[in-house]
Amino acid sequence: MNELYRFLTIAVSGEWRRLDAATRREQKHEFAEALDGCGVAAHAYSLVGTRGDADLLLWLVGEDARALQRAEARLAATAFWAFGTRPHTYLAARRKSQYLGEHSHAAMEHGRGTAGPVGDKPYVVVYPMTKKRSWYALPLVERTRIMAAHFETGHRFPEIRIHTGYSFGIDDHEYVVAFEAPDPRQFLTLVAELRETESSSYTERETPILVGEAMSAAAALDLIDGAVAFVGAPA
Repeated sequence: MNELYRFLTIAVSGEWRRLDAATRREQKHEFAEALDGCGVAAHAYSLVGTRGDADLLLWLVGEDARALQRAEARLAATAFWAFGTRPHTYLAARRKSQYLGEHSHAAMEHGRGTAGPVGDKPYVVVYPMTKKRSWYALPLVERTRIMAAHFETGHRFPEIRIHTGYSFGIDDHEYVVAFEAPDPRQFLTLVAELRETESSSYTERETPILVGEAMSAAAALDLIDGAVAFVGAPA
């Protein structure tokens, strides 16, 4: 099935941060409960320390647009939601690339029965992208050749898992690609090598990029206001 991906960031206001600790704790609990019961697969990531314009990243996986709409409406009914904005949001559909043919390898998402993150890597990088129109003017056989070299570079990083979402006509970007990775520095190395491939010259735009650490919603919410116990911290 071609499930839909909804990537949603939340930036909390200074007003929320000035609420007393008990009220913040109650609102975080309500939001985490709502996320758990929103009716779609929901995955939380902390953006604390990686973005200056957002605090929380949610990756929702739904069977259709209505399921995602209802999930977001459930979150919007919480008190925490009212104290935040959504600076970056993406919508994309899962499907197999036309350039793959019978090509596959362990890091690719197709062939796995369940859509969305596997959850065995500590980081996710959400990478929106739009190609230059000149890319689509190339014959399919030529684009397939160029993409084969692109895939070959990816093969050298089997520890990084790719999830390709397609956004043609349903969002501002054409693709939203999410990568599960052991460490952001490994992903940096992958992208640095991809910059040297022919396919990179056909990229029009690929920002804003989001780097999040996978964790429970409760843990990610506690990082926002520092309500978390750090090992080795002074008493």
